Amino acid sequence: MGVWQSYRLRVQRKRWRIRALRKRRELSSAVNRTDQIKPDDILVFSTFRNEAVRLPYFLKYYRDLGVSHFIMVDNESDDGGAEYLRAQPDVSLWTAHGSYKRSRFGVDWLNWLQRKYAHGHWTLVVDPDELLVYPFCDTRPLRALTDWLDASSIKSFGAMLVDMYPKGPVDNVPYRAGDNPLDIAQWFDSCNYVINRNKAFGNLWIQGGPRARTFFANEPARAPALNKIPLVKWDRNYTYVSSTHMLLPRGLNLVYDEWGGEKASGALLHTKFLSTFTDKAREELERGEHYANSVEYKAYASGAEQNPDLWCKWSEKYINWRQLEILGIISKGNWA
Repeated sequence: MGVWQSYRLRVQRKRWRIRALRKRRELSSAVNRTDQIKPDDILVFSTFRNEAVRLPYFLKYYRDLGVSHFIMVDNESDDGGAEYLRAQPDVSLWTAHGSYKRSRFGVDWLNWLQRKYAHGHWTLVVDPDELLVYPFCDTRPLRALTDWLDASSIKSFGAMLVDMYPKGPVDNVPYRAGDNPLDIAQWFDSCNYVINRNKAFGNLWIQGGPRARTFFANEPARAPALNKIPLVKWDRNYTYVSSTHMLLPRGLNLVYDEWGGEKASGALLHTKFLSTFTDKAREELERGEHYANSVEYKAYASGAEQNPDLWCKWSEKYINWRQLEILGIISKGNWA
């Protein structure tokens, strides 16, 4: 990377930090328990709107992995989710009163909160419908992974977003609060992915899966990105640029090996396609607060009217992380 490009990225990083500083005015503390955070705690950061049905399992899943504290941003929910979180002893909750779109889809809000509370911590930035899977996650807590990353001087950990879906129309089986969504959305695409490299930021750009083949079949280049870097040993000078797809400094995006080997990586099992999908797609389309004039939710809302069946003859039923490793979706790299 040339000197000029390096300078431009430093300027851009400073710009995003200043923007997050301004956007902090849109956040109001509903309950702040951050004084409970210990120096070595692993933290989850997440934004949400009307996800009350998902929150109980979301918290349980990450507590079981070893997360110590949750810093949540509620974008004006009206389904009781915020009230539920206020009662959770390991949750600090903020309400965001501004536009989700004008906060760069929540990135500005979380950049500020991470700058304020996450310095020196391993932080996991995930949505309530994303469940992290990593090598040995069935026998080793998240702390084992972060300890190994620390010992290896690795500051960031990549995870591919894997869309999960049921066999049959997505609305057929009702999802209830506290249920494991993977009991319903058990299937995924084991192939059908395209990978490119972003030369400016150095990150991979992955597209494909059931959303590309079902909702963006005629425009696959507009399908959602599946590359994520959700787990980072945070420093107050870091900043997410576009969701968790890429960060600055640029080196944090190099979560793959360019020289023929493999770096350890995980997957985010994305459980969007439950019985809540149709109503959620309509709500978000009406709000118009998503990327590119909500093109993604326009496609969802249009397709949801037919109660789509995302299953196809190439679909694979999820078993465990070892299956994903065999398929090349995740890698244990040098972690043994």
